[in-house]
Amino acid sequence: MRILIAEDDYASRKSISRFLQKYGEVDITVDGMEAVKAYRYALEDEEYYDLVCLDIMMPQLDGIKALQLIRGMEKEIGLPEERCAKVIMTTAINDAEQVHEAFNYGCEGYAAKPIDVEAFQKILEKMGLV
Repeated sequence: MRILIAEDDYASRKSISRFLQKYGEVDITVDGMEAVKAYRYALEDEEYYDLVCLDIMMPQLDGIKALQLIRGMEKEIGLPEERCAKVIMTTAINDAEQVHEAFNYGCEGYAAKPIDVEAFQKILEKMGLV
């Protein structure tokens, strides 16, 4: 599995990365803008990501805007739905409106920080990734 993590907090980034490394190759970005660029390069190289974890609150470009851009790129190139990345939004803020908005833009899962690995594992299983 190819995995992209966009997380500006070092401890969260390290924790999520360490947990997901057992499932495949993990690329790490520190903000939404960098994540969108990494996703674009992957699409251009036809090395698609299977999973993208986006922090909602990030500098330069937040996770919801990054999600919108990622879904837009997939649509623009006509990427079949089965090749589109599954997206899990992560956040330390329990804001139901932001989470609802993320689901409207095409995320498939939500994980509260600090990440509970058992709950995160269940999200991955529910999404059919493990």
